[in-house]
Amino acid sequence: MACYKIQWKSSAAREVRKLPKDVIQRVIQRIEALVQNPFPSGARKMATVPGAFRLRVGDYRIIYRVYDKELVIEVIRVGHRRDIYDG
Repeated sequence: MACYKIQWKSSAAREVRKLPKDVIQRVIQRIEALVQNPFPSGARKMATVPGAFRLRVGDYRIIYRVYDKELVIEVIRVGHRRDIYDG
């Protein structure tokens, strides 16, 4: 299986930096694991964001898109579940 490359939207990178330290570590580990398997169990296709998936990390969510042809995973948003879906 091919390895994907992670690309961050600059806004998503800023969102991660604002998270609690222990959460940042778990979120980064989860995102790095996407390189091997972009559709892990628990990943859900989003109805509101075309072509995007969401991944739970406790009360936090990672929203990302997978570009199979380019082997790229784009991290779109990262945040608490109460904030992530508005905007």
